[in-house]
Amino acid sequence: MEFEGKTVAAENCDYGGKISSIVAVDAYTVEFTMCSPDPAFPQKAAFTPFGIYPEEWLDANANEANQETLLRSPVGTGPFALENWASGESITFKAYDGYWGDKPAYDTLVFRWATEGAQRLLELQSGTVDQITNPSPDDYDTIKDDPNLIFIPVANPNVLYLAMTNTFEPFDDVNVRKAVAMGIDRQRIVDNFYAEGATVPSHFTPCSLPNGCVGDEWYDFDAAAAKQMLADAGYPDGFETTIYYRDVFRGYLPEPGLVAVEVQAQLEANLGITAEVIVMESGEFIDESTNGRLDGFYLLGWGADYPHVDNFLGYHFAETNPQYGTTFPEIYEPLVAGAKIGDPAEAEAYYVEANNAIRELVPMVPLANGASASAALATVENAHFRPFGAPLMAKVDPGKDTFIYMQNAEPISLFCQDESDGESLAP
Repeated sequence: MEFEGKTVAAENCDYGGKISSIVAVDAYTVEFTMCSPDPAFPQKAAFTPFGIYPEEWLDANANEANQETLLRSPVGTGPFALENWASGESITFKAYDGYWGDKPAYDTLVFRWATEGAQRLLELQSGTVDQITNPSPDDYDTIKDDPNLIFIPVANPNVLYLAMTNTFEPFDDVNVRKAVAMGIDRQRIVDNFYAEGATVPSHFTPCSLPNGCVGDEWYDFDAAAAKQMLADAGYPDGFETTIYYRDVFRGYLPEPGLVAVEVQAQLEANLGITAEVIVMESGEFIDESTNGRLDGFYLLGWGADYPHVDNFLGYHFAETNPQYGTTFPEIYEPLVAGAKIGDPAEAEAYYVEANNAIRELVPMVPLANGASASAALATVENAHFRPFGAPLMAKVDPGKDTFIYMQNAEPISLFCQDESDGESLAP
């Protein structure tokens, strides 16, 4: 049969996206024409959410009536097919007989979850699971000393931040935000709650990424200066607010509840700010925070999807992102310019400008760059945790018919295009 490729083209580039047209050149070649240069596009195209979906399936399910199918009944060409999702318990996949590549070494892939690192490790030690994500930093030595387990360091650049939405008082005042930035002892947080290798951020983007740490470094901790700045802003006795978080373990946030309480204590002691700590359901938290609807502080973070500074800055500080409230042209305009330049040295000046604007406007406070890990039974061959993208489950050989993978929380959905929830990317 003669190949008949499709073409999709935008009328113009005013629609807000970056792609002008997509052309299926032949059965194995697709051509993208960009609205403007985007040197990071090859990395973006390889990211999990850019997997290919059948047009007919999307047309049939991309509506409110069929949301359940879209989110919970995935389709694709991968090595495993969904068999069952027992909500609150597990998700089971079976090896797909029609897979185009090398067949997995086992028949059944099971995802389970537990919020506590200690519980995940206990399951691994007892052999009821084969691999776990994010063991507690306190248990690293236990894993390393156990001949039945293997310790897998994870080199994923990440950042934890304390965010404020500037459409709510008093966070509409930049001096309040600056006072908060100076009034938190970030080193204390890293020392008390993070594993060896974690660092205090000098910038929002981790320094391992080119242009991540150009420009002025973040504020030093100075409780007295912070208290005075807050008083000058009209809050000599602090104010009452909330700290929101979700109880999901991440490499950038290994002890969510403990870190939230530590931030609460520091705000009270250093600034006189009284904050109630509220834990939210994960899906609701992501929806409310990323849409700028939380009226207090909230703890959130980011792990790199692909190795480019735009993955951190371009996503979080884009003109169209409502997460921190009103967006800042001082930040997003140089980011747009820098993202079009392939040579990091040529782009550096734009990222200096953007990083300095982030420091000056303080939409959030970067708290920690976490060091994380995974662990597996020593009998599992090719156990791994990739620094970018989802684990390659078909490459693992558990030495038996079933491989059980325990992560931090239940996925919000199995719709791969949703990159907002890290737990949804692995299955």
